[in-house]
Amino acid sequence: MKLIPVLITIASLWTSALRLDAGAPPRPNILIFLCDDTGWGETGFQGATDIPTPNIDSIARNGVRFTQGYVSGPYCSPTRAGLMTGRYQTRFGHEFNSAASGPRGLSLQETPLPLRFKPLGYQTCAIGKWHLGSAPGFHPVQRGFDEFYGTLANTPFFKPTQFIDSRVSPEVQPPADPDFYTTDAYAERAVDWLERSKAAPWLLYVPFNAQHAPLQAPEKYLARFPDISDEKRRLFSAMMSAMDDAVGRILGKVRELGQEENTLIWFLSDNGGPTQSTTSRNGPLHGFKAQTWEGGVRVPFCVQWKGHLPAGTTYPHPIIQLDILPTSLAAAGVTADPAWKLDGVNLLPHLTGENSARPHDTLYWRFGDQMAVLHGDLKLVKASGGGPTPELYDLSKDIGESRNLATESPEQAAKLQALWDEWNAQQAPAISSERDGKAKKGKKAAKKQNANL
Repeated sequence: MKLIPVLITIASLWTSALRLDAGAPPRPNILIFLCDDTGWGETGFQGATDIPTPNIDSIARNGVRFTQGYVSGPYCSPTRAGLMTGRYQTRFGHEFNSAASGPRGLSLQETPLPLRFKPLGYQTCAIGKWHLGSAPGFHPVQRGFDEFYGTLANTPFFKPTQFIDSRVSPEVQPPADPDFYTTDAYAERAVDWLERSKAAPWLLYVPFNAQHAPLQAPEKYLARFPDISDEKRRLFSAMMSAMDDAVGRILGKVRELGQEENTLIWFLSDNGGPTQSTTSRNGPLHGFKAQTWEGGVRVPFCVQWKGHLPAGTTYPHPIIQLDILPTSLAAAGVTADPAWKLDGVNLLPHLTGENSARPHDTLYWRFGDQMAVLHGDLKLVKASGGGPTPELYDLSKDIGESRNLATESPEQAAKLQALWDEWNAQQAPAISSERDGKAKKGKKAAKKQNANL
């Protein structure tokens, strides 16, 4: 009992330390939309015209579009691990989806994004596909989210598997609604949660399972595309349209609550599209999901913060999803502690023009036997379906990675290899891609699909 006054005093001091100064603006809300397996060329703000995406496009129109927006992994779970931590997932062994299977999940030694914001007084919620651990101890509500509504891993859109509604139970239970469709249901729950959470700053993470396989959509969305004869593409288009509607419903609620100017909004995909399996399109980029070519790691990416970031602009320098955590913290008035050893950086001064330098001199990738390093405009890459040795490309002149410069510029190739080797030595031990369950199958698919790119 004697400890109670001490604990109260400590809690009071901690709360006081985090309280904003009198007269300071309120902490902004944070809204993160993460879509799944959506190619670089599939949204209107990236130039696509066949599937209207006006709500998603509004984020870019009202904010900043990243022409070189990357993710740190060409696969679902690794990218999520990097987003949640602001650190290269290879640092803590989360290299493949298998890192989130069985008894494993996002390392308990890592501090995920919601736990960075809860001490600041934020309400936190995750709605959608988690894919960072299905075993007890790794669920979203056990990693810092106040509420979770979604699936623990990949799922059908109808009758989703591994579904949890934390308001009902912390255990997996199928949805009661026979007409449940994940994309629509996620929008509905998000709107409800925003209404309930309007009195305090909030962090809402919405990782859609769209556009991941299986391709499924209700008739009301399929009816929007009667002229598409390819059934697979028609389904993909309907799913994309449903996701755009969901984004629109959530953005509309933020506006209805009068919070749009005080909300930092991110939109990105977890990796490039898998092309043939779902009809996703990566535009002029080479490669696709599960490869370290541009088509696997460069994604549609934009951010909006009205009144703080310039509207309708493009940002040409490379950024990465690891930057979301430190940038969002900076928006909330918090500078990342160097002891956290984040790999992401605060983008705000770069986006406002206060800092004209590149946010990152160098970016790195490791995905089993595949690797890549981007230094300036030069990229050294060894990817599934490519040659036996790393290839060198100048992305400022060759976005499609079509002209290998390694032979004519061996010194540059050696320089980038040395940079990657130094970075790689800091990562957890490498795991051969042959040990990831789908790797051999993926390599065969890579060779087949590359022949058609």
